[in-house]
Parts: sequence; C-alpha cells; structure tokens
Amino acid sequence: MNLSSKTSAMLSLLLTFLSCNAQIKNSKTESVKIYGNCEMCETTIENAGNLKKIARVDWNKETKMAILNFDSTETNQTEILKRIALAGYDSDEFLAPAEAYSKLPECCQYGRVNKTAIIKNEITQADTLNPVITSEKEQGENQLKAIFDNYFSLKDALVKSEQKSTSAIAKNLVSVIDEVKMDKLTSEEHKVWMTVLDNLKSNTATISTSSNIEKQRNAFMELSNNIYDLMKVSKQEVPIYYQNCPMYNDGKGANWLSRENSIKNPYYGSQMMTCGKTVETIK
Repeated sequence: MNLSSKTSAMLSLLLTFLSCNAQIKNSKTESVKIYGNCEMCETTIENAGNLKKIARVDWNKETKMAILNFDSTETNQTEILKRIALAGYDSDEFLAPAEAYSKLPECCQYGRVNKTAIIKNEITQADTLNPVITSEKEQGENQLKAIFDNYFSLKDALVKSEQKSTSAIAKNLVSVIDEVKMDKLTSEEHKVWMTVLDNLKSNTATISTSSNIEKQRNAFMELSNNIYDLMKVSKQEVPIYYQNCPMYNDGKGANWLSRENSIKNPYYGSQMMTCGKTVETIK
C-alpha cells in the first residue's frame, strides 16, 4: 500500500470511527502506533482497549496505527495503552510484559522494535471498569515515595556501619519494590522503571541477605545509580543531593543520594565520614 492509499484508508477509517462513537461523551480522538501482525491481533488489541461508553480502539494491521476515541473525563491514552500492553502488544509508549507477549499465538508474535526489559503490570477488574484519572504528579508520588524513604534509611544504616540494620531495611525495600503498581507511575517514571527494576531487585536482595557490610556497600553503589535515574524523573518535595566519594571502588569513585548537603559517607562510615562532595542537586 503506497503512502496516498494509506492516508486515504486512515481518513476513511477515522470518519467511520467517529460516527460509530457518537455515544462517547466528552469525546477526544488520538492516533498512536501499536505493533502487531494480523486480524487476530486486531481483535485482541481492540478488545483490550475498549471500554463500554468510555473508550473505543480501531487498529489497522497495514499501517499499525490505532485510532483511540475516549471520554477524556474518564480515561486517557496512557491507560488505554497500558491495557493493550497487558494483552501482549507494544506501543511507542509502553512495552508489553514478556509473559504476555510469549502467550500470543505464533502468527501474532510481531518483531519487537524495542527489546528493553519489561515488567508485568496488574490492573484489577475494578481499575478496568472504573478508570480514574489522576495527575501525573499524583500518580507517581505515592508509588515511589516509599522506595526513596527506604533508600535513605538504608544509606543512614551504612553510614553507621550497622550491617544487621542495613539488612533489615533492605528486606523491607524488597517488599516495597514488589508493591509498586506500574499503572500509577507517570510516563517518564514508567520508562525508567522498566530499565532499572531487575537491578533494583537484584541489588536490594544482595544487601538484605549478605552478612558482610562491604558486600552490602558494593551492592548499594549499584543500587544508588538506579535510584538516581528514578529520582531524576520523579518530582521531589525537597532538594536531593547527589554525592560522590572519590576513594571507593578502587579509586574509581562511587555515588549516593542524600537529603542532606553535608557529607556522611555510606561507603566508609566513621573511617572517612566526610570524604566526598555534592556533585548535583536534584529539585
């Protein structure tokens, strides 16, 4: 199909689509690319995105473009694409969970453009039937605050060189990470979350199970890099200080985050408490 034919097909589809969705109140229409192959994909994508009298999806297998028509007071593009991702289909905004993609029939397993690690998001039946719109700030704050709070407690325990306390806090952080609901994250947080989740779990598990504080500190170094990535895309209520110890890691240096501008080194504790400097302030 050439470009003009594709354009004509999309315009025709749009007109038909709008006429069929007059019953949707406060109607808003958007188009977005969703990856798939065939008629079976079309059925699955549309069924996953549709909500009676709230949202309707019409996907074109040739162009891979979907027209979304929805009640803007009840839902939005993000929520629709999340449901479609849970059904196994990638968009440019969200990647489907690997488990969902693997369950697609062979004819539906499209070539994945972005192969970044993906996470499974659970949307309850209540969420599906009664979508609620919140601002991006409200969505993200509640989900990541507990992670950040536990991270800072972990840092403080390492400053005091308290191995047992460090382990206990890390165990709690493991639970907090598992409780994060991806559908409540902002779009930017979601993208970063997908790339750091595996490392967050791995490093936190190492800290929680290790009886050696040096191993805990080494895992904390990697954990801090991922927490930094999350904090950069999450609105902070107070300034966060990104700090660096030039001595740790065989002189290669290591970073951490703190709510205090004063230096309290988690890698050496009382041995070199003030070794380091603030290299960035996150606001």
